[in-house]
Parts: sequence; structure tokens; C-alpha cells
Amino acid sequence: MSDDVQDGFVRVRLDLSYDGRDFSGWAKQKQGQRTVQGDIEAALRTVTRSQETYELTVAGRTDSGVHARGQVAHVDLPVELWAEHRDKLLRRLAGRLSHDVRVWRVEEAPAGFNARFSAIWRRYAYRVTDHPGGVDPLLRGHVLWHDWALDMDAMNEAAAALVGEHDFAAYCKRREGATTIRTLQELRWERRPDGVMEATVKADAFCHNMVRSLVGALLFVGDGHRPVDWPGKVLAAGVRDSAVHVVRPHGLTLEEVGYPADELLAARNLEARNKRSLPGSVGCC
Repeated sequence: MSDDVQDGFVRVRLDLSYDGRDFSGWAKQKQGQRTVQGDIEAALRTVTRSQETYELTVAGRTDSGVHARGQVAHVDLPVELWAEHRDKLLRRLAGRLSHDVRVWRVEEAPAGFNARFSAIWRRYAYRVTDHPGGVDPLLRGHVLWHDWALDMDAMNEAAAALVGEHDFAAYCKRREGATTIRTLQELRWERRPDGVMEATVKADAFCHNMVRSLVGALLFVGDGHRPVDWPGKVLAAGVRDSAVHVVRPHGLTLEEVGYPADELLAARNLEARNKRSLPGSVGCC
């Protein structure tokens, strides 16, 4: 697969954010449900007065109900169309899009840029409160209420055993032909001054349900239902454990996507497309 842009087209990077509660995830659905991709592509078609839809490629597909503060996508537009609309495109999109999705930056991408395959890390945050009174009503769409007191030190101790390159099959929903080997670069909890606990989860990439499964396992440690070494044992077992609860999506936000320097984009694209295996393993899932 090539990252070369077709002759007569220009690749455009979009930085955006959205409140995911009323979206059926990022990706367009055959049944016609409302999605972030569908909304933005329709808005682009309208504001540029185009007869065809120009498809977006995104850094990380978010599930239904998941939010994004720092999502990145790209779209290839005809050179003439881009030249005509580039200076007014951001403001016109703001006028066309619903208030729960915003595009903050639209610019020509550097050579070799691919919103998905050029990324070297994605950083998510999951927010939860264990306050006995529940969630602040003004935060209810972005914070999970956990009705048990949580031991943050125990959760961080358990999280440390999960950091690094592993096969996260035990924490992922398998997809045919896709690897579950990931490098988890950071997994830690902090309690904010308002009492909300915030997990930072950073990796080169994530497989389906991975973040919410990891959070679910750590919450079981924090409330005393499982010992500190349990999440690590689940990881080592390499199979889905029915005791690992996939927490609700509304507490999850894609915060930021990281990219290498422009001259390293092409090499990163090739590396990201290589199917990984752990040392000593034969084949892949």
C-alpha cells in the first residue's frame, strides 16, 4: 500500500474533537447511524459544493460513546478545490457541523503523512469517581461512577506489570487477521483535586476494547475484588477472561496523537503496517 497522493490531489490534515455521546462511533455505518466520519464528510461535501464524498482516514477509530479532544484525520482533495476553499474551509465547517463536533485546524499535510499509519502513539484518558454521592452532574457525560472506594496505589502497582510490549489478546476483542501485540508505553492513575481519578493510557496503537478492558481490570484491583497481581496474570494467560469487565465508553477520551518528524513519516508508515510478533513466537493471531 502506498502513501503517495494521486496526481491532481493534495493531502489535508484535520485536527478535531467531539463529544461522542450521540455518535455511533467514528466510522460510517451501513445502517446509516450518525457517526463522526459521516458528519464531517457530509459537511465537507456541502461547504465545498462537491458532487462526490471525499473519504477521511483517521488516527484512531473510536467506539460508540467515546470522546476525542485530539483526534487527527486526513483527506485527499483535488488541488483546484483545495486552492478555492482552503482559506475559508475552517470557518465554513464550523458553521455547518453540529456543536458536538469541531474541526480546529485544516492544513496541507507534509509529504508521506498518513493520519493512521504515521502515528507513533495515541494517548487516552479514562476518568472515574468513587465519591459516595456519585458524579458531578456537569461531568456525568465524561466520568464513570464506581460505587466502591478505590485504592489508587494498588491500581498503579497492578498497572506497572502491564507496561511494555505484550500480546494483549486477554484485553482485546479479536478481529480476523489483526494482531493483538501492542507496546503499552504508559499506564498510570492520578487523583485530581476535584476527586476524579484519571488514568493515562498511552501506546503505539490499541486493539478493540483494549483501554476499557485494562481500566476494568484495574478497577477490580482498586476496589479489592482482585489482588494486585491479577491483571498481570490475565495478560500472561493470553485469553479473554470473563471476569475482565469492559467499562462503559463515556469515561474515555482520546486526548492526543503523536507523530514523528516530517522526514521520518514514510519510514513510520512502513513500520506500522508490518505485522508484529513477539520474540520466540511463531506466526501471529
